[in-house]
Amino acid sequence: MTRLFKIISAIACNRLDNLVEPDRLPLPLRICLRLLPWRYLIKNDAPRGVRLRLTMEALGPIFIKFGQILSTRRDLLPDDISDELAKLQDNVPAFSADQAIDIIEKSLGSDVGTLFERFDRQPLASASVAQVHGARLHSGDEVVVKVIRPGIHRVIRKDLQLMYLFARVLVRLFRDARRLRPMEVVSDYEKTILDELDLLREAANTSQLRRNFLASHLLFVPQVYWDYCRHPVMVMERIHGIPISDIETLRARGTDMKKLAERGVEIFFTQVFRDRFFHADMHPGNIFIDVDNPAEPRYIGIDCGIVGTLEPEDQRYLASNLLAFFRRDYRKVAQLHIDSGWVPKETKVGELEAAIRTVCEPIFEKPLKDISFGQLLVRLFQTARRFNMEVQPQLVLLEKTLLNVEGLGRQLYPELDLWSTAQPFLEEWMKDQVRPSTVVRSLRESSADWLLNAPGLAHQAVASLRLVAEQQQHLAELQSEAKKRSGRVRVLGVGLVVIAAGALLFPAVASTLSAPGILLGGIGVWLLAQ
Repeated sequence: MTRLFKIISAIACNRLDNLVEPDRLPLPLRICLRLLPWRYLIKNDAPRGVRLRLTMEALGPIFIKFGQILSTRRDLLPDDISDELAKLQDNVPAFSADQAIDIIEKSLGSDVGTLFERFDRQPLASASVAQVHGARLHSGDEVVVKVIRPGIHRVIRKDLQLMYLFARVLVRLFRDARRLRPMEVVSDYEKTILDELDLLREAANTSQLRRNFLASHLLFVPQVYWDYCRHPVMVMERIHGIPISDIETLRARGTDMKKLAERGVEIFFTQVFRDRFFHADMHPGNIFIDVDNPAEPRYIGIDCGIVGTLEPEDQRYLASNLLAFFRRDYRKVAQLHIDSGWVPKETKVGELEAAIRTVCEPIFEKPLKDISFGQLLVRLFQTARRFNMEVQPQLVLLEKTLLNVEGLGRQLYPELDLWSTAQPFLEEWMKDQVRPSTVVRSLRESSADWLLNAPGLAHQAVASLRLVAEQQQHLAELQSEAKKRSGRVRVLGVGLVVIAAGALLFPAVASTLSAPGILLGGIGVWLLAQ
């Protein structure tokens, strides 16, 4: 109840009630809204996005995280609200080192002095879900120790219950709120936040991303020390680099900013189209730059708690969509949306094509370097929503990641032309998909599965053949029985005809008892008995 009063207080201070249009409410609710006491005591004329952001900040780390994720749903929210929520910072007061040490020791089953040669009590960073401490292993390796915030599960469960309550109220009271799908948004947030509480999942994501770029000059991902990882604790290699947001230092070190911006785009498309596995939380706090060689800057990625994956079908349709956009082939874009199942099959191609053209043509009138690829994707999703497109979670993550990559790239190098960087990559990827070597490689990779499954497939084939044989035998028996029945029916028919003929002859000579009539009747009775 205390938490509920705090939420109401934050809503009152920031006058979020002003975001509600009274004329759209039923009469009883309109009266209640007019009687709210703070309407006559508190005045707040700040833009609605600012007021919403300040409310999230006042409600603490879980709502801050919710606001950050909500900012990515640009297919649902107006731009001014999305832009403001994206400014939410995840820096919250640290919890005590003693609490962190207690969690580490209980999770790893040993005291900190035994586990580490050195453990820094002062945290390096503190966020809504976890905080990070520096340490050194007895091997001499410098590491960071990430620890889940104590009691966070209980806080999250309570806040999620309130979020679901508010979502249900919105759906029931406001017809327009259904378009925003509040229950769906809260459900997506629940899955994301609960995944972030499992540091073993983050460790696995980090290891996968590191393996994908192990031999790459584009991206470095720190090593995970699995012996020191549990659900609430994760230990990984400590990295040293310049935060990507520190543009002045990057320039002072002589960094090739154009190459740095272009490499960010290349990393994104490599993750999406080569690996189908991408870091989906690439905000400035999670990206550092290695400038040991300023002419060849290298990205360093951390915090892989949120990742996205694409199915091969989504990957192919996405690449085809993007290339069709480059060529302004809006009909193909519309057809691809229908073929991929992103919009209902009964959608009229012409109507969707016209809607997409209306969105895209004004954008393409700008020079290519001034076009926001991410914003184009946002507009496309907003348009497709009108045709009942169900935006898949992986596509939302993709949109969010692209917006982050594009925004960072243009901060580093304002003249970045994302289109010219991406188009050759996409065209080469599409060509690679139809090369004989790619087909052979795919067959070779699949052959192992075929061989492993061969005994089972053979067993299934024998069983299927046996079933077919049994069915054929049963069918033959049915056909034989049907023939017998058909013969009986014919005999029955003849018998009836004969009896009828005998009946006709019998009365004609009833006085003399017609021999032919009696004979035919007898034959008919004999046939019926067969």
